[in-house]
Amino acid sequence: MRLSSARLAHLPPAVRRPSYRPDEHGVGIVHLGIGAFHRAHQAAVFDDVLTREGGDWRILGASLRSRSVHDQLAPQDGLYSLTVRNGAVEESRIIGAVAGVLVAPEQPPALVEALARPATRLVTLTITEKGYARNPATGRLDRAAPGIAGDLEGSVDPSSALGFLTGAFRLRRERGERPPVLLSCDNLPDNGRALRSVLLEFAAGIDPALAEWIDRHLATPSTMVDRIVPATTGSDLDRAEAILGVRDEGAVFTEPFTQWVVEDDLPGDMPDLAAAGVQLVADVRPFELAKLRMLNGSHSTLAYLGALAGHRFVHEAIADPALAAVVRRLMLGEAAATLPATDGLNPASYADALIRRFNNRALDHRLRQIAMDGSQKLPQRLAGTIADALRLGLPYEAATLGVAAWIAWVAQEGRALDDPLADRLAATADAAGRDPEALAGALLGVAEIFGEIGSAEPVRQAVTEHLRTILTRGARAAAAEMVAEPA
Repeated sequence: MRLSSARLAHLPPAVRRPSYRPDEHGVGIVHLGIGAFHRAHQAAVFDDVLTREGGDWRILGASLRSRSVHDQLAPQDGLYSLTVRNGAVEESRIIGAVAGVLVAPEQPPALVEALARPATRLVTLTITEKGYARNPATGRLDRAAPGIAGDLEGSVDPSSALGFLTGAFRLRRERGERPPVLLSCDNLPDNGRALRSVLLEFAAGIDPALAEWIDRHLATPSTMVDRIVPATTGSDLDRAEAILGVRDEGAVFTEPFTQWVVEDDLPGDMPDLAAAGVQLVADVRPFELAKLRMLNGSHSTLAYLGALAGHRFVHEAIADPALAAVVRRLMLGEAAATLPATDGLNPASYADALIRRFNNRALDHRLRQIAMDGSQKLPQRLAGTIADALRLGLPYEAATLGVAAWIAWVAQEGRALDDPLADRLAATADAAGRDPEALAGALLGVAEIFGEIGSAEPVRQAVTEHLRTILTRGARAAAAEMVAEPA
């Protein structure tokens, strides 16, 4: 028996369920990229909004590739369970904020129309870094990215997020309607402006007058989001069934910590997000930079080193003393030193909190999940720290070890690498062979990942030496060797 509206009243008393009737509230939000992270984060926030103040703030989700989430939620009336795991303690609630899920490749006109509806006042996005079709080194639109060329040529049905948004904005302009607020919830520096930049460049490639209209009317506040949400496994689904007494194919498991920081540039018709726990601030960038460099940078470093050392999960890798020492060195000895001083941000306390979160053994957060799409992640997570460290005369050994571990991972995985540049990276690694200097030089030369730091001799030397140790003695030995040296 599946979770559904009809089964809500029969769930165990310990399971929290919506205090509002979902079907009495309209859809005011379209979300692009409705994966597990959105369902554990933004959707939970809007579930709290609906509980506190009601209103038409339910979410129409859109899957840009797969129909899996649609198939999970459609038979369940959009309902799913969110379980917070903290050690042995589990707390479950039912989220009622999702009204439905569109499968964009199957229903392109329906998604364009949903985005164009006047009732849609907010569009949120978790489409991962690669979904923005943005060259990370230049910030410009990558016209060779999947779906972009066809959408720019005027395909009847769009296939990219930028294509869907531009198509909807064209309809809004024709109908005399202003565009909705766009909130990027992805790990991009200054994500609101990054989204705005590629969207305007894309729209200008179709209709310069439309691009000017979008620029004049569109609000794209920057945001920072944080919550660890592992991919749901079959055993997780079985556990959800044991908790609920019914099958929930859309179940999501997460940690207690959650954070959403939003630039306070929202129109007056938005809900009271602050009351739902959102931090509204004048400048998101310091919080965003701390997260990208301290959390995400250490996560990626731990993923590559840990996977190469034979670990499967984050909590296993952080339990390795050498890897834990690398992470702490990266966070406090390198990344924190590049951050601007900011009220409300204590790097030492933040690092301690991150280590505690990484050690949550109840979350089987797979290192391979974090290791995906490294070409899109490393510019923000590690290359930025190295660039600022070079400029300021600060250390960057742990960050270059993370880069070396990524290079070793690319060489190991070959064309099985889960990355939009997999074929190119694998071919580059194959051509360089196993010589550490040649391999490091070749992959550091991928300009859209590393930019100018890829040709900086001190960086090349550091990465080469770390890579040499990884290839000859293993990832753990490279970590132990680095932390044995004074910072």
